[in-house]
Amino acid sequence: MRWRVSLASTSSRMGLGAAWASVAIKAAAPTQKFTPTLNQQRHRAAPPLVVMSFSLLGPCGRAQASGSRRGRQAQGFGKGVAARRRQNAGHAKSREDNMPTPHTPWRGAWAAALALGTGLAAAAPPDPYGVYSARWAPRLVPLLSEVVAFETVAGNAPAFAAQAQWLQRTAESLGLVYRDQGAVAEIELPGPAGAPVLGLAVHGDVVPVSAAEWSTPPFQAVMKDGVIQARGVADDKGPLVQALLAMKALQDSGWPRTHTIRLLVGSDEETALKDMPSYLTTHAAPDLTLVLDGYFPVVVGEMSNNSLLVEAAPAVRGDTGVRLLQLQAGLARNIIPGAAVATLEVATAALPALRQRIAARPLPPGTRLEFQAEDGALIVSAFGRAAHAGVNAQGGRNALVALATAIAPELPPGSDRDVLTLVQQAGVDVNGTGLGLTEAHPLFGRAVAAPTLLSRQADGSLKLWFTIRSHPALSGEVLTERVQAQLARFNADQGARLRSANRFTSEPQVHDPQSPTVQRLLAAYARGTGKAAAPAIMAGGTYAKHMPNAFAFGMWMPGKPYTGHDADERIEVADLHLGVKVLLEALQDFTGEPAR
Repeated sequence: MRWRVSLASTSSRMGLGAAWASVAIKAAAPTQKFTPTLNQQRHRAAPPLVVMSFSLLGPCGRAQASGSRRGRQAQGFGKGVAARRRQNAGHAKSREDNMPTPHTPWRGAWAAALALGTGLAAAAPPDPYGVYSARWAPRLVPLLSEVVAFETVAGNAPAFAAQAQWLQRTAESLGLVYRDQGAVAEIELPGPAGAPVLGLAVHGDVVPVSAAEWSTPPFQAVMKDGVIQARGVADDKGPLVQALLAMKALQDSGWPRTHTIRLLVGSDEETALKDMPSYLTTHAAPDLTLVLDGYFPVVVGEMSNNSLLVEAAPAVRGDTGVRLLQLQAGLARNIIPGAAVATLEVATAALPALRQRIAARPLPPGTRLEFQAEDGALIVSAFGRAAHAGVNAQGGRNALVALATAIAPELPPGSDRDVLTLVQQAGVDVNGTGLGLTEAHPLFGRAVAAPTLLSRQADGSLKLWFTIRSHPALSGEVLTERVQAQLARFNADQGARLRSANRFTSEPQVHDPQSPTVQRLLAAYARGTGKAAAPAIMAGGTYAKHMPNAFAFGMWMPGKPYTGHDADERIEVADLHLGVKVLLEALQDFTGEPAR
């Protein structure tokens, strides 16, 4: 048996500088004592050749061990030390424990190397982020600029086809394996035959835009002051490019891998979300999946993600001399509407007074009105600020609520006024107070709820959509009963006949913050950024809810308002690079461990 040990120090106090060295160590006789690392103890069935590398930091040293074996078939993620002890004691263990352990301390590495021989020769440790910085970081902005140019909103089949061709061309140019699996594309960095799979999940579709609300063309990347702006740079094409380049950097660095990394690119996450569930009916899920569509350092709670549809058949119970002809507000159920417009029919002589009354009404902060008078009609346009209706509802300014506040009092009693009055009441905050959702959860806080879409149908009826993101104590049948009871009270108070047949089925996802996987992802973030951060709760919904053993992990940095779904969606390029660094820390930990 031969051992090759690579050693490093970053402490000048050790007197050995920062040079790397290699020592050939002949196998000790059975009577000699050699203390293995914890990783070696877990893999005592030693192969003919084991390659180990130790990175020692500071005077005490911190060992990082990795290994490879000729002919080894990777059978699963390695067990943690605590899990192994439980197994030896005959206890059951969870699937989450069946993960690779992070690299563990070995304080005697320097002493062992110096005692075991001479013949030091220079060597270099694998450095995936160094490879990324030198070779691939310059490609990030160009690649992201290319992929955001595809207008992959729901229904735009040519854009999705063009993006699929781009994905294949780009993946293959990076030396990765591309497979078109229909609604989900697979891009893979293969491990050994039979290796366990670490999944990375992103989506290639984006939410719609209103170009008039943008300061730049939404599907053309614009760089200014270190910030890149375009639809999808945050949600979720930025993480797509980050994942591609992280996989390539890991491959180029020579980091020893015993696991396959499989990037899954969905196409329907922003609308029906049928892509990933459909894919999983015919494909095995990865053993562990990191969903790159949330917050760093790791999301331990995702609120439920439900939509409420309220309908109103045409009905008039009086006359004020004003009639609502047309009304349109919002782009999608998951976007706070940044614009809303209504056309009011009114006698020409009464038009100036109507405009004056509407203009005098106080509006929600951050919203404004514009008017256009025509013969016998007044067009009222409300403007606010579009934002993600879950993750950044507080940052939005709801133009639909502003429009309802301005014009509802002018309408005659009837279905139109009823719907806009409900919008006005429900829009008093973004926490659902107007829908009766008042209680807070100790971990998740208050629910998030907002009216997001309203349109006049061909038969004269109105359809109003709300997004409702709620916590574990307010979901499922509890949420359904609460909302239905509140709607019944509203109808009784207003003499209205609004109806909703919704049953809320989406449930929150909760991870134990102390679980081994969460703790390791927290550690990867701390290593990558040099900062510790608490696990995150988010009101967005990701693929993590629809995949087994899945965790939302980045790529948005904590402490900054999320811009996904916003007009002028943007992200700092420095944050994109930092996200790659954090992701590489996680990939090295989860895929560089010797398999059992």
